[in-house]
Amino acid sequence: MIRSDQILKTVSMIQKEHLDLRTTTMGINLLDCRCGNVKKTCAAVEKKIRDYARNLVKVADEIGEEYGIQVVNKRISITPLAHVCAGFDAKGYIAVAKSIDKAATAVGVNFVGGYSCNVEKGMSKADKVLIDSIPEAMFATGKMCSSVNVAGTKSGVNMDAVRMLGEVIVKLAKGSAKKDGFACAKLVIFANQPGDNPFMAGAVHGHGEPECVINVGVSGPGVVARALERKISQEGAENLRIDDLAEEIKQTSFRVTRCGELLGRQIAKRLDVPFGVVDLSLAPTPEIGDSVGEILRILGVDDIGAPGSTAIVAMLNDAVKKGGAFASQSVGGLSGAFIPVCEDAELSEAVRKGSLTLEKLEAMTSVCSVGLDMIAIPGNVDAATISAIIADEMAIGVINRKTTAVRIIPVPGKKAGDIAVFGGLFGSSAVLPVRNVGKSSRFIKWGGKIPAPIHSLNN
Repeated sequence: MIRSDQILKTVSMIQKEHLDLRTTTMGINLLDCRCGNVKKTCAAVEKKIRDYARNLVKVADEIGEEYGIQVVNKRISITPLAHVCAGFDAKGYIAVAKSIDKAATAVGVNFVGGYSCNVEKGMSKADKVLIDSIPEAMFATGKMCSSVNVAGTKSGVNMDAVRMLGEVIVKLAKGSAKKDGFACAKLVIFANQPGDNPFMAGAVHGHGEPECVINVGVSGPGVVARALERKISQEGAENLRIDDLAEEIKQTSFRVTRCGELLGRQIAKRLDVPFGVVDLSLAPTPEIGDSVGEILRILGVDDIGAPGSTAIVAMLNDAVKKGGAFASQSVGGLSGAFIPVCEDAELSEAVRKGSLTLEKLEAMTSVCSVGLDMIAIPGNVDAATISAIIADEMAIGVINRKTTAVRIIPVPGKKAGDIAVFGGLFGSSAVLPVRNVGKSSRFIKWGGKIPAPIHSLNN
């Protein structure tokens, strides 16, 4: 039964609270583009992307205008390139990445995700070439994004890959020093990476997906914040309990997800491709009033990072999932609450004030979606310490059977407390202090593999 009050609340979300569809991402299978040589492969991937995505931006904008809900980002995810480029040398990988970048520019999308590989159980030659070539690929392209899945609950943590990626991150930072190490924002390291995530920089078109598919990512932290404020104002804080507020978040997430799925299905229908999933994550932006951190303050912590912050994030994540799951049979991707520091004005301010620390962020990632996301750290932090930070986050994902990730940016020439500025949706943040730098190198030198946990044997 459709309730009139729910309809009116949804209309208000669109008209007054700037509800938008954060991204529509077209996934494209490129496996059939692999040819016997680099030149033919480059031509094939460029043609296929142009053919499938030529109307993506136009249709997304048309649907957004028809329904009065802006589709903010239009993106493409592709088959992990280690599968497409296997057998090529690093120059071949870079050439294919440039061709993909050229096609992405031609069709007008914001980003392409898929300079990627899966190495949770071990590295093939193709995987190693891709990882070694990530810095050059990111420097040579404007829209290409990279991700590497180094861990999984069924497989454990590939510490050889973790060690390599710490060194890759340092190279990315140094090579983009004039932009505060911005190239690092285009690389995500995952545990339990999903193959249908529409959000960058970690989107890939995974195995088992259709030839072409539309996945959408909703957002709405500002919408949730306003709903909570109204609830408290109308009923009085003294008359509410935390479970009442959780219910309000759940109902708001339901409405946000229904709007996102409606638009996503219409876009897919008009493009004549299957609809995949709606990722119902609360993805913030640097805009004031569009913050997950603001929700934490509304729910009762005076400073983000204070005791209780982790419990609130856990409740928020659960309520978002419950509301979204009821709204759609096609929930996928990451689906939860993001805490990307640089991309969230309130979180960024909490870091500047010193109330939100790296250690507290790590604790919060155990109960939210993704992980240590868009974290600026001092530029002199060594590769082994970065690898150890990655290993800690991967362990959280493996043990808890959840997706976790690290997108960390050592900012060249800056120390804790300095401000790193990335611009646009990537925002800015004070540089977080990293304690015990240089104290983990013996651990990282072991390499090898952290075995899968005993509860992985659940089949």
